Amino acid sequence: MIFSKIVADWVRYLREELLWGDDDPLFPKTNVVNGDDKMFEACGFKREHWSTASPIRAIFRNAFKSANLPYFNPHSFRKTLVTLGQKICQSPEEFKAWSQNLGHEQVLTTLYSYGEVQQSRQGEIIQQLSTPRVESVYPSPDEFLQAVMGRLDAQQGGNSAPPV
Repeated sequence: MIFSKIVADWVRYLREELLWGDDDPLFPKTNVVNGDDKMFEACGFKREHWSTASPIRAIFRNAFKSANLPYFNPHSFRKTLVTLGQKICQSPEEFKAWSQNLGHEQVLTTLYSYGEVQQSRQGEIIQQLSTPRVESVYPSPDEFLQAVMGRLDAQQGGNSAPPV
């Protein structure tokens, strides 16, 4: 089973079975109760975050071992998501939203903790910056004129003079 399916199944379980939402933890604390034999035992989950990452790392380690996969710590996934965000976000606003979705109030937390650009990628980016960009979000003067004339034509019911 691939990792993305494992995570998708887990999220589906939290949402559909436990009826948890976006503000609930993805990896919740274990609910520990005093069992019938007067010993502590796990009994479901609390809608609380762990106070440290140690239990989550242990869960990941056991899950990867039981799936015969090499171990990756939880932060390696967050780092992967930050790298993906750096590639697909097209504006500071989009990256801020991406950062907030990772649970960071400040985008600098995302960048300082996970946003290192690998040296090889840094070279690629600098090379790309030396090439002038031809894309423009603004229409050419001709496209602008055609849009204005089209709108005037539509407003006047097709009675505007043809463009010169």
